[in-house]
Amino acid sequence: MNHNPVSRRSLLATGGAAAVALGVTAAAGPATAAPTQPPVVTPAEAWRRLQHGNHRFYTGHARHPHQSLADLRRLAAGQHPFAITLGCADSRVAPEVLFDQGLGDLFDNRVAGNIVDDLLLGSIEFAVEEFHSPLIVVLGHERCGAITATIDAIRTGGTAPGHIGTIVDALRPIVEPVLGQPGDAVDNGVRANVRAQVQALTERSEIIAEGVHAGTLKVVGARYDLDTGQVTLVN
Repeated sequence: MNHNPVSRRSLLATGGAAAVALGVTAAAGPATAAPTQPPVVTPAEAWRRLQHGNHRFYTGHARHPHQSLADLRRLAAGQHPFAITLGCADSRVAPEVLFDQGLGDLFDNRVAGNIVDDLLLGSIEFAVEEFHSPLIVVLGHERCGAITATIDAIRTGGTAPGHIGTIVDALRPIVEPVLGQPGDAVDNGVRANVRAQVQALTERSEIIAEGVHAGTLKVVGARYDLDTGQVTLVN
């Protein structure tokens, strides 16, 4: 396991255009904008803040914090996301809305099926290294279209059109083993996929594994209920 974070940070600091595209200024070094809430230091604190925000959302008391143009200008100096999310590319699953957070709070990564590939892993590792966010949340959701398409392909023996087949191929070995389980097939597949992607993050990334081992970072899996708006952990 690589124990040389200085060299990794040096690489990130010289990323130039790539760093700018991700919302930081390489020449400025660490982010300098002051957070609008007390800093979140531990994984437990980060999850509690997300839980409280989600509770506000699904009980109809969302605050929509720091989402103004003034907040955006403040964040131009640098960002301090307290959590990293890996969610599904679905119009109904927007992390800032579900967790009632604002600009600069969450480092979002979204792709159909919330699948960990090399590009996504690099994005998450960047946030871990640059912002020291203490929590990564893999967020699946009820009635996931990617899981449904995979189940349909398995049951019919058909193929998905275009590059959708790439998503199905990635999910097939995760979903197929749970098809015979009791209960809703799609929901079983969603939960299995969340667990698989949590495992992939820690097994494929030395950067993430180091943080988890040190206790400064935690990776959790969660599921969003489209009927209630509630997010719960997937064990």
